[in-house]
Amino acid sequence: MTPPAPMPLTILTGFLGSGKTTLLNRLLKDPALQDTVVIMNEFGEIGLDHLLVEIVDEGMVLLSAGCLCCTVRGDLIATLEDLLRKRDNDRILPFKRVIIETTGLADPAPILHAVLYHPYLSMRYAVEGVVTVVDAVNGSATLDAHREAVKQAAVAERIVITKTDLVQDRDTLTRLRERLHQLNPGAALLEADAPAEAVISGGLFGLDGKIADVAEWLKTEAVEAAERESHAHQHGHHHHHDHHHHHDVNRHDETIRAFCLTSDQPIRQGTLDMFLDLLRSSQGAKLLRVKGLVALAEDPEHPVVIHGVQHVIHVPAVLPRWPSEDRRSRIVFIVDDLERETVERLWNAFLGKPAVDQPDAAALSDNPLSLRR
Repeated sequence: MTPPAPMPLTILTGFLGSGKTTLLNRLLKDPALQDTVVIMNEFGEIGLDHLLVEIVDEGMVLLSAGCLCCTVRGDLIATLEDLLRKRDNDRILPFKRVIIETTGLADPAPILHAVLYHPYLSMRYAVEGVVTVVDAVNGSATLDAHREAVKQAAVAERIVITKTDLVQDRDTLTRLRERLHQLNPGAALLEADAPAEAVISGGLFGLDGKIADVAEWLKTEAVEAAERESHAHQHGHHHHHDHHHHHDVNRHDETIRAFCLTSDQPIRQGTLDMFLDLLRSSQGAKLLRVKGLVALAEDPEHPVVIHGVQHVIHVPAVLPRWPSEDRRSRIVFIVDDLERETVERLWNAFLGKPAVDQPDAAALSDNPLSLRR
């Protein structure tokens, strides 16, 4: 019997007061989300303005738009498993998509970790992406004051900027957009009135459970362009740091960076596995997201898609063909307090490339990633 196609799962997050409730209410009224399950923390905290038409089960209600909402009173994994059992036994709607709305202080990584790591849930749910809500009025101050807000923005596929109509100074909005782009150059920046499909869809998986637009999900061109821009700025304006706010070392996002590593030559499966295993075992806590498309030497015509969060690397999915003429292996890293050079040195060592900046012997001896054998 052919297993059912996995259902897209989206994580909706954002700091306290960012406007998640308002955005969620608007999204749930859209017919495109009719066959969607929304998992939230407690109904009392959300304040949905929909008419509740049916009590399906304890902690579960059916909304007028056809969305099923449930509270997480215990383990998220148990909730996701319970939804599948009810769906498979025709006890609830045959939903096609899941949205998990987090608390304002939540780090999305544990939710991603829970689904990617679980052997059963990883087959039934396809992590489509993270949507992070940022308040245009207080967004910059929130990012300055709360590291959780920075991490929420850093791991997002799409960032929705709310309350733009309340911003008096348009330069404030421009600076916020620039900061978010520097923090996460691969994320799409949307405003709160964007179509529901644009907010929720556009990730790695489609409603049929199949891999959709890999290039759009990776956004390697945006990450590489941001790297070049940052490099040029640092070298062209290194005498003027006091005049450029994004060099403020007190800001939380100074330690978070995105970069892309590439290889023109196919990579052996064993080499890729060892690279990822050593990287996650030594630096896992610093790997906020890892996303990639890799050509394997054993089967270069069928690239594999890599998706990882911290210590967990999901079992790679194999594509039937390359999504474009670009057949380079590309891995995008979003990291916290981890230098690109550290990861690149390990990457080059496994691929047999010359080191970018060969450290001296003393530095190597203190480096946990040194590959002396």
